[in-house]
Amino acid sequence: MTALLVLLGGALGAPVRFALAEWLDDDFPVGTLVVNVIASGLLGLFSGLALSESAMALLGTGFCGGMSTYSAFVVQTHRSGRRLGLAYAAATIVLSVAACGLGFWLGQA
Repeated sequence: MTALLVLLGGALGAPVRFALAEWLDDDFPVGTLVVNVIASGLLGLFSGLALSESAMALLGTGFCGGMSTYSAFVVQTHRSGRRLGLAYAAATIVLSVAACGLGFWLGQA
């Protein structure tokens, strides 16, 4: 059952990632940055809320995992060139960790 919940969540999260990246990515990969930050914030929130195992499989592992993407992060970092790629990588890491922490804090409140 858990695998089906992860599959369903991923089937919902991946199209969100694709749509936002297609809509917002240009010279600077804003769409990929946005989806990774949002997914990190949601995962922090879901962790802070201490969701059940089934809910975490669907929303955390499935939806957030399908919505965020390490492979696109690496590709966009490489495509952006040395300086812009470094700025993009740093922004993604700092903002994603901050969003996760904020989400967790909100879930604990």
